[in-house]
Amino acid sequence: MKIFYAVQATGNGHISRANQIVPILKKYGEVDLLLSGNNYSLKPEFEVKYRSKGISLYYNDCGSVNLGKTIFSKAIFGAIKDARSLTLKDYDIVINDFDFVTSVACSLQKVPSVHFGHQASFRSKNVPRPSKIDPVGELILQHYARAPHHVGLHFKSYDEGIFAPIVKENVSSSKPSTGDYYSIYLPSVDQFCMYQSLKKLNKIKFHWFTHDTKEARQDENIKIMPISDVGFTESLINCKGLITGGGFETPSEALFLGKKLLSVPIKKHYEQQCNSAALKQMGVKILLDPKFDAFDRHIINWIEEDAEVPPLEKADTQNMVEYIVKQRYK
Repeated sequence: MKIFYAVQATGNGHISRANQIVPILKKYGEVDLLLSGNNYSLKPEFEVKYRSKGISLYYNDCGSVNLGKTIFSKAIFGAIKDARSLTLKDYDIVINDFDFVTSVACSLQKVPSVHFGHQASFRSKNVPRPSKIDPVGELILQHYARAPHHVGLHFKSYDEGIFAPIVKENVSSSKPSTGDYYSIYLPSVDQFCMYQSLKKLNKIKFHWFTHDTKEARQDENIKIMPISDVGFTESLINCKGLITGGGFETPSEALFLGKKLLSVPIKKHYEQQCNSAALKQMGVKILLDPKFDAFDRHIINWIEEDAEVPPLEKADTQNMVEYIVKQRYK
């Protein structure tokens, strides 16, 4: 069987998921991968046959989507060009994890595909949304990676065809402990935005993972580290709690490990707003409009809040891949 698997490379969640999926897919046949986008820091653990710049989201310094740079980027013209040159008719199954290029190529060539991943879950109206619906954001979720079939992932099985999150093996098989520090993973926020606030909390220790540092260093109560899968995973397994964005994979791992969680969704990022609405329903603390110059007060309030960590199950990845492959979606 020939399998085509397209992976969105805005952020690290899609690549992290693919790292778990690809070895299982290879049991069923030959797998060719396309990596679409360039706004990521996690190294793929699989061979990439096709690459496209795709269409990536870009952010301002302090955690807000840069709409001008994203929408008016010339990348959309390159993505359509890549779609026209991508031949998919020879594949037995096309799996698309939220990639615009593959979606357009399938449409042009009339090749059926399955939209797989977290964004695919939003085809269901049962999946939580924020109180204020963003029509543009909703349009993107529904049509950015169009496909005739959908297999979604979310914090809960809100509808048929929506599975629990995929949790990495080194997380699911770990033995978590409670250290003396809190982990921070806010990759869209530059250091200067919240550095002073963290310094004010000089009696609280932090492991702070940022995209704008190359080497780990200790700065009094803050250990500042570059983003890496191994380093962050170890920190997460042994932390007291996690401060992160409104993504999907990282909050899922934190809840699976039973960690106290503070979600700070990226401004103007509709999918993260939706995720935070779901997390809020589960009892997780959400910070929708953070003032980073006063971030210390938000952290103190969160730490002092006595809230139970909602339980979260993980998907049976082997069974999920079998479910996708055996149906073939022809």
